[in-house]
Amino acid sequence: MTIVTGARTGAEPPDPYATEALCARILERHRDRVSVRKERLATQNLARIIEAVLVLSSRQGFHETSLRDLARETGLSMGGLYTYFDTKETLLLMILTEVVESVQAALAAAPPEVAARPRAHLRWLIETHIRLTEAMGPWFVFAFMEAKGFPPPARRLATESELAVEQVFAKVLETGVRNGDFAIEDVSLTAALIKPLLQDWYVKRAKYAKRGMTIERYVAGVIGLVERAILAGSDGPA
Repeated sequence: MTIVTGARTGAEPPDPYATEALCARILERHRDRVSVRKERLATQNLARIIEAVLVLSSRQGFHETSLRDLARETGLSMGGLYTYFDTKETLLLMILTEVVESVQAALAAAPPEVAARPRAHLRWLIETHIRLTEAMGPWFVFAFMEAKGFPPPARRLATESELAVEQVFAKVLETGVRNGDFAIEDVSLTAALIKPLLQDWYVKRAKYAKRGMTIERYVAGVIGLVERAILAGSDGPA
């Protein structure tokens, strides 16, 4: 498990999920759209823009957030904003694509010794996904809450990403069934049912905070629930 959240010391490497680190990757991906040539300045300003988007969207929704709102929140001029994106849809796709790419990269990084054992791999996937949503909380909340209002390109990207995540889990479940580790009648359905358990941690974060739920307990709870349902020889349903 390589995704770590919480306090860090100066001896630790930079947080790959800090806003500026995420924005540096966005800038690299969209360099042809961003006209600011100084990389450090471009990254810092893009981080200001995206942080403002996440804050304003949580208050009033992305659709209701105007570029004037964004300029006021960031302290950048309207012209300054347009040096980073041409439309709000482009800005939305920048954010959503980074969420999608981060998920895909994280779930594909299982150590070989973990990937070789379906039960260990499933546990690793569950923990990795939940900890990633903790590290990128506002980004995931934004993507989830704004999904209904996505324009077609963003909606397609979100749908394809959700299916891709389910397929990652389904592949591990299928391997476990073949190995005799799991007893599952419908692998695709089981993978689809796991997904909401992963989302619940960030979608209902306030509820779990009031209950004093730690991420460690939540991860263990999801793993326990899933394993009781699918382990071969368990008393739970398949």
